[in-house]
Amino acid sequence: MDETDLFIIGGGPAGLATAIAAQRKGFRATVSDCAIPPIDKACGEGLMPDGVESLAKLGIAIGPGVGYPFRGIRFHGSRSAVDAAFPKGCGYGMRRTVLHTLMIQRAAEAGVSLLWGTRVTGISEDAVLLDEGSIRCRWIVGADGSQSNVRRWAGLEACRYDLRRFGFRRHYRLAPWTDRMEIYWCEGYQIYVTPVGPEEVCVVVISHDSYLRLDDALERCAALSARLKSAEVTSAERGGLSASRGLENVCRGRVALVGDASGSVDAISGEGLRLCFEESLALADALASDDLPGYQAAHARLIRRPTFMARSMLLLERPWFCRRAFRAFASKPALFASMLAVHVGAMPPAEFAASGLSLGWRMLTA
Repeated sequence: MDETDLFIIGGGPAGLATAIAAQRKGFRATVSDCAIPPIDKACGEGLMPDGVESLAKLGIAIGPGVGYPFRGIRFHGSRSAVDAAFPKGCGYGMRRTVLHTLMIQRAAEAGVSLLWGTRVTGISEDAVLLDEGSIRCRWIVGADGSQSNVRRWAGLEACRYDLRRFGFRRHYRLAPWTDRMEIYWCEGYQIYVTPVGPEEVCVVVISHDSYLRLDDALERCAALSARLKSAEVTSAERGGLSASRGLENVCRGRVALVGDASGSVDAISGEGLRLCFEESLALADALASDDLPGYQAAHARLIRRPTFMARSMLLLERPWFCRRAFRAFASKPALFASMLAVHVGAMPPAEFAASGLSLGWRMLTA
């Protein structure tokens, strides 16, 4: 029987990040996935500045030529728009398959054992069970996504909350028209536009309606529809789940969960990738200290800010709230800049509280 220190089930960004972080702590890490890379996923394909910093901690540098930079966020309402630059650094957009390839290369350089096209059928007290044989390991990590089998096998399914929305993504051959990542707020849904190359943008619609597709959504978003009307479609429409899920526990015994398997924040936050990178680093620290329960506390801290920000932004789904918020932002643009600074971890929450009170007052008087 083969042996490893850490067996990671799931070879997406969360699994690869965990393997890289573990190898850097001196552990032998093995990653398995039944898919063959590069693995694609329906997502907004944007890394916020704090996500770029988190990825750098794993030894992966993102810059011009690898990703396409965007320097802030722009919200479009029905009658107005508001934007702000990031307080420091920039975000990068890139195809998910490009990011996955970069992470595979870094994992291989770090000495991670990669088992592609390998299906895990279960876990036991001291091993993982494969279609053919088993591998003994000290720890098992579930990085197998929102429908995690590892979570079920380990008895970690209990949730504090579980809210779901649905996203559909497509790419267009079109030069980015702004250095911002854009979010169009429409009644009942949002459309995200991320530049992923000098001649390509990623467009995603997210809503509570599992039947809403991009073409239907764009029909009700005239400004964006006009931009995309003559652009060549460069990918098939691909769908996925955007979940806000908080688990009671993310580890038990010798099993830990990372990435979407461990809970998630709504895609509106743009923080899903950063979270999985930071979770991988926190888990590696906990394993190095032989303190797996310590990962539970670290995970709770990591997910707190993006969860709060996602819930705050989703208040804009309510038309009356959206109208008043946009009027408040228009009257004092610094409010939007402050919210963005908190969102990317560049402003302490205490300062945001003051901005929040100011926003609330302006909304009441707008």
